[in-house]
Parts: sequence; C-alpha cells; structure tokens
Amino acid sequence: MVDELTLPFDEIFRREAAQVLATLIRLLGDFDLAEEARQEAYAAALNQWPANGIPDRPAAWLISAGRYRIVDRLRRDQVFRSRIVPREIVGLAEPPASEVGEDFFGDDRLRLIFTCCHPALNAEARVALTLREVCGLSTPAVARAFLVAEDTMAQRLVRAKKKIREARIPYETPEPAALDQRIEGVLNVVYSVFTEGYAATAGDRLIDVELCAEAERLGALIDALLPDRAAVLGLNALMLLHDARRAARVSAQGELVLLEDQDRRLFDGAKIAAGLNLVERALSLPQRVSSYTVQAAIAALHVRAASSAETDWPQIVGLYEVLLRLEPTPVVELNHAVALSMVEGPARALDLLDSLAARGTLDRYHLLHAARGRFLSELGRCGEAREAYRAALSTASLDPERRFLTLRLEALGD
Repeated sequence: MVDELTLPFDEIFRREAAQVLATLIRLLGDFDLAEEARQEAYAAALNQWPANGIPDRPAAWLISAGRYRIVDRLRRDQVFRSRIVPREIVGLAEPPASEVGEDFFGDDRLRLIFTCCHPALNAEARVALTLREVCGLSTPAVARAFLVAEDTMAQRLVRAKKKIREARIPYETPEPAALDQRIEGVLNVVYSVFTEGYAATAGDRLIDVELCAEAERLGALIDALLPDRAAVLGLNALMLLHDARRAARVSAQGELVLLEDQDRRLFDGAKIAAGLNLVERALSLPQRVSSYTVQAAIAALHVRAASSAETDWPQIVGLYEVLLRLEPTPVVELNHAVALSMVEGPARALDLLDSLAARGTLDRYHLLHAARGRFLSELGRCGEAREAYRAALSTASLDPERRFLTLRLEALGD
C-alpha cells in the first residue's frame, strides 16, 4: 500500500514543501528546527497516510505534525528552554490541523523572503538562502546558479542561517517605513527564482513552469504591497514578457529552440499585453529608471517583432548600453555583445567576448563559450569554434542545452 502512495506523496511533497517549511520557520523561529520538523512530518505521513488516507489539506496536516513532534522532542531537551520557549509559549495553543484555515498561514513565503533579504545579510547570501529555503532548490542547483562549488555554497548557506539566528532577525514583513530598504534585495530574489525556472541550471527540463509561476505570484504580491513602484512594475513586466515565449522555446520533443527560430504564433498574447502595459506604466512614473524596466523594454521589442530579422536590433543595443550603466555585470556585457552582432556583425562581437573571456569571470558560464563558438563559426574559424563549443559542453548541465551544443559541434565536422 505504501507503494501506491508514493506517487501522490511525491507530488504533495513537491507542491507543498516550500509552504510547509516557511510556516514551520514562523512557528518555530529557527531554520534548522523547521527543516527537522518537515522531515519528521514526512516520515509520519508515510507511516500514517497509507492506512488513514491522504488528508483533505495535506499542508496543514504536515505543518501541525512536524511542529508538534519537534516541540514534544524539545520539551525533554535543555535546548527547548533556551531557544524555543520565548517564541513558543503562545503558539502551544494553536488549533489542530483540522481547524486551521488559510488565514492561519498568511503568506509565509513572502515573510520568509523578507527575512532572507534582511540588510544584515550580504546580497549574494540573500538570494542563495531564498532559493534554497523558500523555493526548495537543492544546494547543488543554487551553487550552479552562482557559478561556485557545491561545498562553497553549502558553507555560505550555513553562515547565513547562523547570522539570522544570532542576530535575531524577525520573521515578518517589515513596516512600510522599512520596505524601501529591503525591496531591492527582494526583487533580486524574485527574479532569481524566475530565472531558475525560466532557464533551469540542471536536469532534463529547460523550463520549470511552477517555479516561474511562483515568481510571478510573488511579484504580484509585492506590487500589491508597494503599488506604483517602477522597479516592481518593471520586474513583473519582464517576467510576463519572457514567460509569454514559453511554448515556443521548447520543441514538441523537448529540445531547445533559439529565439530566432521560435514560432511566434505560439507566444502568449494575453501575457504580452499585460507585460507591455506594465512597461508603459513603469516608464511613465517619475522615478529613477530601473534595470528591470530596461530589460522589460528589451523583451518587449523581441515579442513585438514579427521575426528575428524585423527586430529593432539598434534600439536593443542602445538599451543594453543603458543597462550596462545601471548594472555593469559580465552577463549584461555578454548579452550586449550578442545584440551588437546583429548590427555590426560577428567580428566586433567576438572582440568584446574575447575581452570578457580574458577576465575569467565567466569561465564556468556555458553561454559565453556557446556565443564564442557561434561567432567563430560564422567567421569560418571552425577549429576554434569546435574548442569553444567543447568548452560550452563541459560547463553546461541542462540536458536540452547539452544536446543542442552537441548538434552544433557535430555540424562543424572534423
């Protein structure tokens, strides 16, 4: 009977994991204890659900089971008195799972994001911790997103959670006066979540639809919390305009399709309309131009064009130059060079990429090597192009991208 339960249990685990953890952190006040409680709850579910059936509200059951098992265990431990009692005295009277409504949970993931984005943590730790704890990405996946070794990322995550515990960072959505200090980090996190869903860093799927949807949901919540903010509107526009191309980015066989080859009839018109409206609203506000708004404007030019050839590439290059002033990162430099190749040709773009590659900051970023391989191939330098594609293949971890790169390499022959 346990075997019959495995599939729905796995589905419930995947669907509810982030909400269960976020609420347990609120109730227990500690990341590590919440993770232990969630594991206790899953073990209890595997033991009880085959006989009793899956409850109507699995998340509420798991939260209640995990919380009470940890509390019962810690009652008998000295740690309970020093770490939990001050926070738990009121919580001990919480209703059982059968009486818990949706209002009991609130939006614990949004609270948890603001906790992870506290100014006491550095920018990288904020994003990494949220990807790991709020969105449920594995530590290896988070490490790949930051282009660092798994052990390095694991240590950073441990230090970040320790900092939250020792600094007694509250688990709450800040008061309005403090929101402006935290919103930049929160938007960075939400976009990182979307990026991981839109272009996953590992596995056999190019797109994680649910992760994209979660990022869009969080973006809408932030917009409701902080209306008429250019950066928030820009981010939401950017996510919608990118996600509008989802159906065209992957073939029926699950293979990667480049933008220039995508069937634009598959673009989601409703999302494009909503995204374009948000871009216009963001640009109309008398606020400092946000990097998200500039990126959304670039995405708007792509989805508006009837084809790649009809895209306004000179305007896109100009927008990337604005973005480079706002956000001078190596990845933006790479994207600028790729856009420039559509205006000035591959030779000029290759010069920029060679300069970027010489700095070594994107050695483990397969898209840099793939772009160099394409430009070298277009210039007839096939031997160097093969080397570049091999470098891209050695650093790519997503199966569809590896298959795409393998085809490109095979097309160059020997």
